[in-house]
Amino acid sequence: MDGGTEMKIFKADTKSAQYPIYINDSFDGLLKAFEDSELFGRKAVIICDTNTKRLYLDEVLALLKDCFLSLSSICFEAGEERKNLDTIYDFYTKMTENKLDRKSVVIALGGGVVGDMAGFAAATYMRGITYVQIPTTLLSQVDSSVGGKTGVDFMGNKNLIGAFYQPAFVFMNSSVLKTLPPREVSAGMAEVIKHGYIIDREYLNMLNEKKEDIKALKADAVRDVLYGSCKAKSYVVSKDERETGLRAILNYGHTFGHAVETLLGFRLLHGECVAVGIMAALFISLERGVITEKDYDGAKALLEFFDLPVKVSGISAEEIHKQMYMDKKTKNNVITFVLLKKIGEAYTDKDVTAEEVNRAILSILGDSEC
Repeated sequence: MDGGTEMKIFKADTKSAQYPIYINDSFDGLLKAFEDSELFGRKAVIICDTNTKRLYLDEVLALLKDCFLSLSSICFEAGEERKNLDTIYDFYTKMTENKLDRKSVVIALGGGVVGDMAGFAAATYMRGITYVQIPTTLLSQVDSSVGGKTGVDFMGNKNLIGAFYQPAFVFMNSSVLKTLPPREVSAGMAEVIKHGYIIDREYLNMLNEKKEDIKALKADAVRDVLYGSCKAKSYVVSKDERETGLRAILNYGHTFGHAVETLLGFRLLHGECVAVGIMAALFISLERGVITEKDYDGAKALLEFFDLPVKVSGISAEEIHKQMYMDKKTKNNVITFVLLKKIGEAYTDKDVTAEEVNRAILSILGDSEC
């Protein structure tokens, strides 16, 4: 990435909390973020996985070593399969052994799995202690670190157990993206593109215009992506923190995507499954005449430009449809879908017919998973 961008600060505003989101191209400013949040002089623990331990833990520990009364770390084996209550039990054990108290701070250093689990541990340890998000993947920077959703998978179902719990602040270092496999960066772009389709058509236009620079991880373009997605998601969360209404639109593509993700045993990344789900949801809009063939093909082209799958194989339409009923958004055996009124404006719909769903599923079934 080319460097030298100035740190941007965005203020997230929800009913339960207001907190800053810092966007920089280094870890410079992290210490001041803790100082500004008045979190100095407490006990703290950094939760990370084996990937983020290797890449970033030493640097963050060195930056924060004089910030806290005590600073320790908890590391677990990287992977979605560790996102469960057994791992949370290990967190609780080590947090208790380190004598963390109600004034202590949990620091999530990692991608979405780390952030979701560290947040859930913080939300439930001693009925809730302070936590901070330092997301290190594009997917976690533009999505899971913002909005306060925390949780774990249970009995093969994604994020079935969790809590809404807002962080004290979020600190994004965009330069970490260059340490990621390209596939991880691509997966994050699915959520980015989703924000354009459901909230902000101008943002979507920017993604198309700057796609070459974004893919090349040019600092200015990446900053625009992070700021634009955080602004879009924060707007929705500010209106509906606990997903009783508007916030449900953030699940665009997820009803199909979560089913695919579970049935494939998490072989595809979350963002890859969301990309497939976006295409299924767009297919319903196309059939209903809400979007044009050009719109549909444009979405397919943009997702494929960022090396995202638009079809899957190895599972049947019947399996996908059945799994969708396990989604948290399904109530009284009725599946809620997120669809478009137009590009840049989404809504929830409980009246999608089984025939529409099946045709949408068939539209994403193909010969390969990528």
